[in-house]
Amino acid sequence: MPVRVVEGVVQHYDWGDTEFIPKLLGLAGRGKPWAELWLGTHPNGPTLLDDGTPLAELTGELTYLLKVLSAAEPLSMQCHPNVEQALDGFERGVYPDANAKPELLVALTEFEALCGLRPADHVISELAGSQLASAVQDHGTAGAFEQIYRGTLDAEAIVFRFERSSDPRATLIDRLVEQGDVVSAAASLLLNHVVLQPGEAIHLTAGNVHAYLHGSGVELMGASDNVVRAGMTTKHVDVDELLRIFDREPLANPVMDVVDGRYPLPEAGVVLVRLDPGATHRSTGHELAIALDGTTLYLSPGTQIYADSETFVVTTD
Repeated sequence: MPVRVVEGVVQHYDWGDTEFIPKLLGLAGRGKPWAELWLGTHPNGPTLLDDGTPLAELTGELTYLLKVLSAAEPLSMQCHPNVEQALDGFERGVYPDANAKPELLVALTEFEALCGLRPADHVISELAGSQLASAVQDHGTAGAFEQIYRGTLDAEAIVFRFERSSDPRATLIDRLVEQGDVVSAAASLLLNHVVLQPGEAIHLTAGNVHAYLHGSGVELMGASDNVVRAGMTTKHVDVDELLRIFDREPLANPVMDVVDGRYPLPEAGVVLVRLDPGATHRSTGHELAIALDGTTLYLSPGTQIYADSETFVVTTD
């Protein structure tokens, strides 16, 4: 079977950028926020083949979801459940999917994010003498994070310390306060602040507390829409559930090691491969690809493609 052009689904969430995805696809943005382009078989955004047939009729339900994400404003403070939590929560009506949502993001532009809890010694040394440093000293980063969202640490006082501060995080804190969520602004001090350059990536395992702040990238994730939010959003917030499932282990180095343009997502059994212009690739299963000239493709098993422009392919090898 030849390579098939496919049509993804655009999600117009209010934090989306108005230009990046429309320009990628060669379409008029019309001033709307174009937040995400979905490629996959998830029912919230099912991809169609070039003849209008749902991709799922050819592939069955895929275990992964490929996206382009473009954020002009910060996304919610959030995390995702693991396999057992997702299944249990789905059965209880808490989650919309029975699947976990591990994910990774590869930057296409400079990309700013909060990703994973910081090691306690980093917080203590940076904020020495502060109420927050004392809380981390006594209860660890995870304990202090929980205290902020439970209201037993004064978020207003924590944020006030950064007004007119020369600390490099002061600008970020000001931006998040402008979002109207002082609690999440205070909690952000306990997360790694990452600025990725194009080609760099972060891997978000189950429970990793994170918030994308600005920029555009390619995402690969499990085929799930399970998102648990604690703040920085107009969508449903469930602080208790996030504090129940979040990963309490600090993450010393949130940036992925990238070898030969490969970005593995082992929890979903797939790898995102970056092809340079002129490279070839032969598919090993039902694969999806997006090129930075805006082409979106389905590759049946055993299909070979030639990359005319930089291309990202989801493969199973």
